[in-house]
Formats: sequence, structure tokens, C-alpha cells
Amino acid sequence: MTDAKSEDADYRGPAFFSMGFRPFFLGTALFAGVAVPAWILMLSGVGGVTALYPARLWHVHEMVFGFLPAVIMGFMLTAIPNWTDRPPIRGYELAGLWSLWLAGRLAIAVPWFSPSFSAIVDGGFLVAAAGLVWREIAAAKSWRHAPMGVLVTLYAVANILFHVLTLGGQSADLPPRMALGVILVLLTVIGGRIIPNFTEEFLEMLGRAERPAPFSRYDGLAILLVVFSAIAWIIQPRGMVIGWLFVLAGIVSAGRLARWRGWLTWREPLVLVLHVGYGWVVAALLLFGGSLLGVGLAPQDALHALTTGAVGVMTLGVMTRASLGHTGRQRHAGPLTVTIYLLAFMGALMRVFGPATGLTNHLVMGFAAASWSGAYILFAISYGPFLLRPSLDE
Repeated sequence: MTDAKSEDADYRGPAFFSMGFRPFFLGTALFAGVAVPAWILMLSGVGGVTALYPARLWHVHEMVFGFLPAVIMGFMLTAIPNWTDRPPIRGYELAGLWSLWLAGRLAIAVPWFSPSFSAIVDGGFLVAAAGLVWREIAAAKSWRHAPMGVLVTLYAVANILFHVLTLGGQSADLPPRMALGVILVLLTVIGGRIIPNFTEEFLEMLGRAERPAPFSRYDGLAILLVVFSAIAWIIQPRGMVIGWLFVLAGIVSAGRLARWRGWLTWREPLVLVLHVGYGWVVAALLLFGGSLLGVGLAPQDALHALTTGAVGVMTLGVMTRASLGHTGRQRHAGPLTVTIYLLAFMGALMRVFGPATGLTNHLVMGFAAASWSGAYILFAISYGPFLLRPSLDE
């Protein structure tokens, strides 16, 4: 995704539905700001908060299959016009897709409907999203982007499988692993595409001679190791071999991150945050690999280095940059935006390492939830007006 692609001047509909990043980024932020505190209330038994599924299953599903797909589609629907040289998906089509995502969140959160109906509504969003991605790829014959279509399709299959297994009274551990494996690969592939590009652009603007290392076989090796680790973990979630695969992928990915020269971007948090976010990807690989080897954190805490750390920090980095660049504003992170990044980082830090400190579970979860969800609420408050109004350069 580049920042230069502006919104089509021929579009005359509501600004909110002029490009995919607008409704999905704002919806993501508001949902994250509400869903995480709601889960804490469900765990505490306060206020009789209930949903279609028990607290743990609801939290897993809504973070993995509700929150994350909205971020992915906000990014993809904004990037696809650059990939395919086709007009953006907008207007009624975008409004319908976003409404389907929102309907899924309500159907899962409010147990007014039959479980089967709620599952169909929720499952329909990712199926429709995959269909749109494939349609755009096929229409432009942009088959080199077919892996993105494959990943979104696998995500849709995992969500359907979650509902089938859960409603059938069976264990639903496999579908979240499938989805998180897809997320890990997406962060590795997309991060390796945008982070060096944005870093090079920034260094060029500063007049610096240094540049991130170009894509090479080393990057290909890092991606392959992540893919193999994810597939192996999906098939067999435990084992020494799986643990060593993750550790090896983490070591190689750390070298990849270093090759992008992120320390040179310290003057612009809008770029630096993406390097920090990818640093969480490296940490997730190493910590989770270590946990499978019986070293360091518990597996569930190590896994949150991916979900709250890598996902939380990188998504906010992408969301803030896209929201500024695509609405005609200066691509610079001011104090408010830096606060958003710090809140997400601190929330992830507490969620991952807090349980190992000996602090009470309520204190750890409460601080982590308040900080992490607070980052998204602050994004909605500060960036919401940009997303609702027309771009400055229209």
C-alpha cells in the first residue's frame, strides 16, 4: 500500500465509504475499545454481561475472527487498487461489506438469535471479503497477488470451522491456530513489503545515503521459515521440533529486521513504530518457540506477543499512516499519535510479561486491557474526524 493513491474525484457518495480504510479502521478501533473491557467484565462476572459463547471462546473468536479481519480488510481494500490498477471498492458495495462485519459482531455479542443464524451471519463476512479479493485479482489478472486471496480464503474457512466445531460441542482449538498462522504469515509478508519501502522513503527525504537492504534470498528464507513454523504448529501444536522451528524463524527474522536499519528512523515515530511492531513479530517467534521448549513464558502468554504485541502495534502503525496519507494530511506522528503507540506497547508488555511478575491476575489483565484498548479508543477520537470527512486534497 502506498500513500500516493488518492481517492477518486468522480466519487460523489459519503466520504466514509469512499475507501476501505475509513469504515474498517474506525470500526476496528471502536470495537477493540469496547470488546476488551467487555471481556474483562465477563471474566469478572460483573453486570451479567453475556454473549453467544462462554467468555473465553467469545474473546478468542472476536479478537481472532472479528477484530483482526476488519484490520486486514481495511488494509487490503486500500491496497488492492494499487495492486490491480482498478477503482477502489466503495459506495454501496463497501457499505454492505462493512455492515455485514458489524452484523456479525452484534450477532455473536447479543444472544437474541439462534446460534446457527448468528454463525451464518458472522461467517458470511469473510466469505464475502474473500470473494471480493478474488474478483479484483482475477479482473486485473494480477495473479502474483493470488497468495493474498488464498490467505483470506483460509481465514474464512477457519472461521466457519470454528462455528461448526463449537456448535457441535467439540474442541475449537484448531481454527484459531489456523487464523493466527495466517496472521503471522501476513505480518511477515506485508511487513517485509511496506517497512523497507517506507523506511527508504523517509531516509531519502532526510538526504541520508543509507538504505534498507533490498529483498533477497535472505528475506525469502525468513518468510519460508515462518510459513513452515505456522503450518507445523497448526498440524501439531506441541513438540520440541515445532519449538526449534519457531526459534530458528525468530533468529532469522531478527536478522531481517536489522537489515532494514530501523534505528535510523528514530526522528519519525510513524515509521519507527512499524519496526517496533515487527520487533514484536520476532519476539513472538522466539518467546513462543521457547515456551514450546519449556523455557521462559507459558505458551498462552508468549502467544500474546503476536496478538497484543505484533498485531496491536503494527496495525496502529498502519492505521495511523494510512489515515493521514490517504486523507491528504502530513505523514507525521504528533504527540497524540505517539501516545497511541505507547499505550498499545505498554498494554502488550503487561499482557505478555505481567503474569510472570507475580502480580495478581486482575491487576495484570486490568492494566493491559485499559492500556491496549485505550490506544484504540484514542485512535477513534483523534482520527475518527479524518475518516468521516472528505480528504483535504479532494
